[in-house]
Amino acid sequence: MTDPGLQPERTHLAWRRTILTFTVVTILAARHTAHHPAALALVAATWLLFCTIAYTRSRTTTRPVPHHVPLIATLSVLALATAAVLSR
Repeated sequence: MTDPGLQPERTHLAWRRTILTFTVVTILAARHTAHHPAALALVAATWLLFCTIAYTRSRTTTRPVPHHVPLIATLSVLALATAAVLSR
């Protein structure tokens, strides 16, 4: 059995790993879109939005997840992919 008191800590650590992974993907996308200012701006805005959402969720693990949070996280990932496609 696991200690239920550790669940918020595990959730916080999982969000930190998610932010780190998203940051690495964002850096790769930024390198790919460096010569396209609009795509680079989209990448930067997407990273800021995603990190804000992830940080907020990692700090508020006791409250239910609002319905818009997964949607915004998904749209952030799609925005990175769109920026990569537009920069080609």
